[in-house]
Amino acid sequence: MIRCRNSALCALTVAQIALNGCGADPSVEPANAEHPGNAEEPACVTGQLASGGDAGGASTSADGPAMGLMTSLPLNFALGADLSDFASGRARPPWQAAVLSRCNTVVPLDNLTPVEGFGSAIPAANPLEDLDFLAIIQPRGLSPADNVVLDDWVRAGGHLLLALDPILTGEYDLPLGDPRRPSVVALIPPVAARWGMEVTFDDAQDFEPVQTSIGDAHIPTLLSGIVTVTGGRCVQNAPHPVQKCEIGKGSVTLIADAAVFEDQQLAGPDGAAIQALLTFAFDR
Repeated sequence: MIRCRNSALCALTVAQIALNGCGADPSVEPANAEHPGNAEEPACVTGQLASGGDAGGASTSADGPAMGLMTSLPLNFALGADLSDFASGRARPPWQAAVLSRCNTVVPLDNLTPVEGFGSAIPAANPLEDLDFLAIIQPRGLSPADNVVLDDWVRAGGHLLLALDPILTGEYDLPLGDPRRPSVVALIPPVAARWGMEVTFDDAQDFEPVQTSIGDAHIPTLLSGIVTVTGGRCVQNAPHPVQKCEIGKGSVTLIADAAVFEDQQLAGPDGAAIQALLTFAFDR
């Protein structure tokens, strides 16, 4: 399910899904990778399975918990599509849209900072209002104000999944310099240092998927960075591609990789690796 919050990005997303439906592209068969993470991971984990679902099926939640989503990756809309593509039905939602909205009411965001209203015609908007869960995946960059707002939101009890890939491994059919292309190299927001989290990258590693532990599950990573923590209450005591730390009343899960959001085979059947990561980050 998609919910708008005064965002042009959200309006385009809803328009596309309304015209094309909310499922994955039927022309693409689910991947049967040998390393998708835990294949037995439930398709929808929100404390209980969606009505009519089971642990092995791809159930769809009509009204799951609200999850904000900020990203430069084409997770909500077809890469390179324009309004004419939406109107003609040529632009189908990417497979990631169905995975992310299976258990969540997705709220696309293009900024985090509250904006003032202009009379009754344009009301004030607070992008993080009423959100307990937020996924920021390979963002284009956070403004100084966004960093402050995000820190306050986490410390007040928000739960953040932050994916910062040192170098994306997906392929995107757009020329270099096109503003629609994802950010190939992650921009590390200053607030990460405030949380005691640092990302480093070894450019000599092999171009092969690596099984990375997250709690009781495993997900594949590809050319990932390493997250080091300098303090705080964190799950991993040693440098690791994924770190989850308690920050104030909330939590931050930082993964130095975005491959499962780019590659359907790595994500596994029904996006099992993505669901496992969301479950780990959000404790549900």
